[in-house]
Amino acid sequence: MKKIISKHPLAIRWFHWINFPVLAVMIWSGLLIYWAYDPYYIKLFGGSFHFFPESFYKELNVPFRLAEGMAYHFVAMWLVFINGLLYVMYTIFSGEWRYLLPNKYSFKEAWQVILHDLHIRKTAPPQIKYNGAQKIAYTAIVIMGLGSLLTGLSIYKPIQFSWLTWVFGGYEMARAEHFILTIGYCLFFLVHILQVIRAGWKNFQSMITGFEVIKEETSVTNSSLSPTKPTV
Repeated sequence: MKKIISKHPLAIRWFHWINFPVLAVMIWSGLLIYWAYDPYYIKLFGGSFHFFPESFYKELNVPFRLAEGMAYHFVAMWLVFINGLLYVMYTIFSGEWRYLLPNKYSFKEAWQVILHDLHIRKTAPPQIKYNGAQKIAYTAIVIMGLGSLLTGLSIYKPIQFSWLTWVFGGYEMARAEHFILTIGYCLFFLVHILQVIRAGWKNFQSMITGFEVIKEETSVTNSSLSPTKPTV
């Protein structure tokens, strides 16, 4: 016997699928902007290397597209902001925050999820809708979005928002924080996609349709076929 289980409301699915391509545009356009001033290095084995080598930029046709990158970045920024604001408001007023907000057990559950994913722990921790790792990740991505918005404003208008730039430690520090948050999104995307692949098609389908079809195991025994007196 098959059973339909409701999983994701329509609003959550819309926010999810709108955010994915818009954030991708933000990251891509941010790379076009970053090319114009590429100050960050990685130190390995006594040497220093640019975070993105010149060959990386040329392969992706990034150089000399600063104006284009800024135009796309600022348009996409408004879409991310509006979509994120509506998402937060929806979770508050609909009560979805109860499933998403981490609690005192979430970090312990997240560690158990990691051990299970690494095949060190045999059984996955129990969960209602989202496990501890998902609660922490989905809450962190909202906080990261706010951080990107504020650091972005502080480096885009450092004079007009001088107080905000000061809060983040100055222009150079705010730019570094903005860059680190972008790397965080990339890592989140990578882990998220790997987890979706690992969870299987049904999990992916539920984010499109809003429900999941599962098979119920039914066992028929002689006792269930024979008439019995009702119990109180």
